[in-house]
Amino acid sequence: MMSSACSPSDEAVKTEPPTPAPNPNSAPDNPNPQLDGDRRALVVYFSCTNTTKGIADRIASVAGSSTYRIKPETPYTYNDLDYNNSSSRANREQNDTSARPTIAGTPENLSNYDVIFLGYPIWWGKAPKIIFTFLESQNLAGKTIVPFCTSHSSGLGTSDTELHSSASQAEWKDGRRFSGDESEATVKDWIEGLKLNLNGNSDVGSFNLAAGANGNAPTVRLNSGYDMPIVGLGTYSLLGDVCVNSIIAALQRGFRKFDTAYMYDNEESVGEGIRRSGVPREEIFVCTKLYPNQYADAENAIDKALRKLDIGYIDLMLLHHPGANDVAAYKAMEKAAAEGKIRSLGLSNYYIKEMNGFLPEVTIKPALVQNEIHPFYQENDVIPYMHEQGIVVEAWYPLGGRGHTAEMLSNKTINRIAKAHGKSPAQVILRWNLQKGVVFIPGSSNPDHIEENISIFDFEITDEEMAAINALDRNEKHDWY
Repeated sequence: MMSSACSPSDEAVKTEPPTPAPNPNSAPDNPNPQLDGDRRALVVYFSCTNTTKGIADRIASVAGSSTYRIKPETPYTYNDLDYNNSSSRANREQNDTSARPTIAGTPENLSNYDVIFLGYPIWWGKAPKIIFTFLESQNLAGKTIVPFCTSHSSGLGTSDTELHSSASQAEWKDGRRFSGDESEATVKDWIEGLKLNLNGNSDVGSFNLAAGANGNAPTVRLNSGYDMPIVGLGTYSLLGDVCVNSIIAALQRGFRKFDTAYMYDNEESVGEGIRRSGVPREEIFVCTKLYPNQYADAENAIDKALRKLDIGYIDLMLLHHPGANDVAAYKAMEKAAAEGKIRSLGLSNYYIKEMNGFLPEVTIKPALVQNEIHPFYQENDVIPYMHEQGIVVEAWYPLGGRGHTAEMLSNKTINRIAKAHGKSPAQVILRWNLQKGVVFIPGSSNPDHIEENISIFDFEITDEEMAAINALDRNEKHDWY
């Protein structure tokens, strides 16, 4: 009895195989998917007998996403899929490593999606060659690809990992095999276990502050898929042993995020403090920055930062300011991300005008933008713009900055609110940032101040108090950039 290369198994079936005709009772294909609200996932799949389509539909239902069916320009006929005929089309393609069946059409607006679920039937232990065609014909850099296959009894094997080289700049999740009758509950458990940011922008400006505790800041999931603590220690002006000791003191008090830069001249000290602390590297999130005078030779600058920090990899790298060759420098960072040297990319001192010009020029969307933000300079137009892009906003100078901190901490409104909560003015300002959806990196070498800055999770500023602090905005910038 003839069996089909599209059957749910790579073994010969005992009954007449289903034909490749679509199932009239299944939902129609979506040839031109559009973003579903804030959802950022797309289910892309190839299916001959609709087994894979059934799983794709269940994934789309759970993830709240759209689907796109890969269709060959020349459809497969019943004879094309004859398992027992070594000269059949499917057999020839699977035996030819260079075979790339032509696809009819491509999904629109693929650049808008961050997560791609990629489904296919197992063809003799492998993914059909048309899956390679799809991967190699799309720009998938910076996206998360979640492969899944359908089969009756065959395992996933290496069918998923063999696809990685066809989209090497994507982040690949481990593949999963499903039988054709897998329940939606099983699919849901699988998706939830992946911990994907399927809600797109909703997380970047709304933190689960209730999950935090003094000395233990919650995290925000970046659009890169990595989690970042929402409270960090800035290290500007901290040098040598002072910097090393500040890092150690901060780690002892619960900090897990640190911000440095080439121009701070302390990357070596930050790395030393981390290594000497005894805290496992994987628990720590480190950000550094390239300065404009490094942009023309960014690849070497990235390697130099890695050598100075000496902590294995960089969690987040930013461009410090807009400048000549900033797009080229960012593309070097994209390359480093594909090589595993950097996990997330971002920018500092970029505003709406700069972002409008920058974003169309790059492939990987920035995960974070770091700007001056404090009660006297609130960036109330910039923050929602960035959040709409799915970009986390981080404040430097959250307490006003050099020469201005004393005035801010003595402000009558802020002191009135601080007294009402039994907190310091600094703690009120930092809590105000978080409730506005802004993370921050205040700098300090004073262990008491360091502890104070992460002890802001046992009170909440009221709406009235938030409005009072919002009214302090003077559009008063305290540094030139």
